[in-house]
Amino acid sequence: MGETAQGVIIRVTKLTETSLIVRWSTAEHGIIDTVAKGARKPGSPFAGKVDLFFGAEIGWQRSRRSKLHHLRECAVRDFREGLRRDYPTTLLAGYCCGLIDQVSEPDHPQPEMHDLLCRALNHLQENGASLRALRHFERELARLHGVGRDRGDAYTELAEIGASLPQLRSDLLQRLR
Repeated sequence: MGETAQGVIIRVTKLTETSLIVRWSTAEHGIIDTVAKGARKPGSPFAGKVDLFFGAEIGWQRSRRSKLHHLRECAVRDFREGLRRDYPTTLLAGYCCGLIDQVSEPDHPQPEMHDLLCRALNHLQENGASLRALRHFERELARLHGVGRDRGDAYTELAEIGASLPQLRSDLLQRLR
């Protein structure tokens, strides 16, 4: 039997000449990795459906041997075109996805973090990138991890709990000032 969920694509990696590894954030299952076999072939059922930030209803078959599951179907519900309108917005959206990826447990339901990511991406789509949006996302993520209680630097607090944080933050800060 397969499983289904609403998910957001947070990473896409080439696996073979024709297949991709797609990492999803879902509320019900946390972070999951799927293989989209043949996704890079012309005429693939996944053509145009597997790209960063897309929100989709997905169906997959769990693997018995690994954490890499087989993606069976993908119906895009939100393309989030607004995230590609300028480089800082795309960069901040990527940073949010990377941060969620770093601090989340694979195959562990974390609906609050998934909701935070969806709200952040929707906000960026509507309003574009800003330093305020970056700091709010970090504060909320730190709060969800139980380390953001004081009004200190949430980025430092997340790093102190052992999160390997995305390197692109310094580039983001320069562009958003």
